[in-house]
Amino acid sequence: MYPINNFIPLILLSALVFVGCGRQSQDAINAIIVVGPSTHPPGSHEVDAGGRLIEYCLENNKNGIPIQADVIYAWDEIPRDIDIYDTIVFIGDKFPGERLPDSDRVMEELTDVMAKGRGIVCLHYGVGLLDEDVARDGDHPLLQWMGGYFATRCEHHQSIAKIYEAARIEAADPNHPTANGWNAMVLHDEPYINNYFGPDDNQLMPGAFALATSTLPPEAPKEEIIAWGIERPDAGRGIGITLPHFYKNWQVDSLRTFIFNSIVWTAKAPVPAEGMQTTLPSLETFNPVSVEFIPRKKSQN
Repeated sequence: MYPINNFIPLILLSALVFVGCGRQSQDAINAIIVVGPSTHPPGSHEVDAGGRLIEYCLENNKNGIPIQADVIYAWDEIPRDIDIYDTIVFIGDKFPGERLPDSDRVMEELTDVMAKGRGIVCLHYGVGLLDEDVARDGDHPLLQWMGGYFATRCEHHQSIAKIYEAARIEAADPNHPTANGWNAMVLHDEPYINNYFGPDDNQLMPGAFALATSTLPPEAPKEEIIAWGIERPDAGRGIGITLPHFYKNWQVDSLRTFIFNSIVWTAKAPVPAEGMQTTLPSLETFNPVSVEFIPRKKSQN
């Protein structure tokens, strides 16, 4: 019989190989929230406060998952080596990678990071690109990284932004980990429709899939993809979620669970079966311009 002591190094080696095969549940997730510029009225978008809210909820999640989150308002504020981050969250008026100062450098650095298989999540108008951002055929790195985008007055495609009094949001695939722990919800919000998913008759690209749908608009209803994801050839994961427009909707537990599930999933960490659970303090805690929506005054001219 082979001496058992000779098996010990093999057992230890096997254990090390197993550990190296993927993220372990106890490993800390590193996330960065990049806040872009916004000119929306108070109570809508509120991207600065939204960034702080995301940071708080990630670091204080009730699941006990160790997450270190950093929120920045300018690319040069990145406090650690960008390679340390498992996933990058973007919130702003249109995709911040194209809106921040020195956007060419930002996009170059993002291209390097995404090629290493990092995650990306864009929220609400953060999924948006302008015609000037994209190639004539609609191609853009965000399409590859995230599986789709909101086409803002683009020649190749016209997405639609409209506020609905009661949009019902449902999980497109109840078996996907991002669907864990949240229920269908009815929101007064602005889920974007007719989003752009690629040149093949706007069909989802290989590796991409719907995560949430809504039957809109009420006057001509059809099932619209209002959140989507992709598993990329570089092993990275991306998700676009076209919510929330109104800051108050961060109070909706199911919406927060969906968003934080998505962040964890793109970081390649296990999403809890009960979903990401968070306790939210008063929305005023995060210093928004306003919790309540304040519409712009109409011109008197």
